[in-house]
Amino acid sequence: MTTIILLTISNIFMTFAWYGHLKYRQSPLVWVILISWGIAFFEYCFQVPANRIGSYEFSTVQLKTIQEIITLVVFCFFSYFYLNEEVGLNQIIGFGFIVLAAYFIFK
Repeated sequence: MTTIILLTISNIFMTFAWYGHLKYRQSPLVWVILISWGIAFFEYCFQVPANRIGSYEFSTVQLKTIQEIITLVVFCFFSYFYLNEEVGLNQIIGFGFIVLAAYFIFK
């Protein structure tokens, strides 16, 4: 459970670092890059320990799969609540197929 919690926190930081600036498109790109790097530092502070701890329980393929599923969930919430973008039925169905793929990876 520690791995999943750390990866979730990491993905929240990552999502803000990668996409948070889209809400402020008028900001100078150089500032956006510097701020994103600063946010990404905290992402790594959670991701690296999550993968280190998780490697005792999961294979690297499983760790990557967990990370991708968490990324999709975090991104859906981020898109809806922060960027005010709807997540459509096609995206939900596509994400469902990714979750189904994860099921087979862990089987």
